[in-house]
Amino acid sequence: MDAPFTERNGPTSANLGRRVRAARLAHDLTLDMASRLCGVSRSTLSKIENGLMSPTFDVLRKIVAGLKIDLAELFGSAPKANAGGRRALTRKDAGERHTYQGYQMELLATDLAHKTMLPFRLWLTAHSLDAFDDWERHEGEEFLYVLGGSVCLYSELYAPTYLETGDSLYFDSRTGHAAVSTSKEDAEVLWMATGDAGGGPQPAVVVAPTIAPGTTSRLARQRTRYRR
Repeated sequence: MDAPFTERNGPTSANLGRRVRAARLAHDLTLDMASRLCGVSRSTLSKIENGLMSPTFDVLRKIVAGLKIDLAELFGSAPKANAGGRRALTRKDAGERHTYQGYQMELLATDLAHKTMLPFRLWLTAHSLDAFDDWERHEGEEFLYVLGGSVCLYSELYAPTYLETGDSLYFDSRTGHAAVSTSKEDAEVLWMATGDAGGGPQPAVVVAPTIAPGTTSRLARQRTRYRR
């Protein structure tokens, strides 16, 4: 299995943050306005823009939907407009790269805009649910195929699903989920999520419910349950 990339040869949080700010300013939006449109808190958006936070895929989807841009634009690509007979070739290790909580990600086919599918090559750096604050959830459907190592997909609706190299799984993205590597090394996965099949920006994604002070999130309860 190929070694995962490092932050040195992927885009920095600062570069990503500058692109988020540029996209916001291009729409003449204040942080407060963009926060409401994206469904992301003002403090989180500010930290991302200033390179102080590396956003999860869930948050990235909210930002691109709210700012009406293509995901690849946040990684320095200029995707081609929708047209018949489209194709995209990504050479080995040549995809756009990003590191965030629990994952390292290489985006594939970034030169096409408004794709029906969003393909990724992922390395699962998380080896327990402790790496996550809450479930990932958003509109659409997802497919994963384990390229190397072993994986456990936790879900708020199903018992943990254990996958070995060569196994695959298709599921509803709206169901809270989190994937971890159960092998000694970081598992490598081909991951696909549905994109904006309609040719325009994605509708707003499902926002995880706010956890009231003094209460425990479902993911936290799952962590406690699986430690028993």
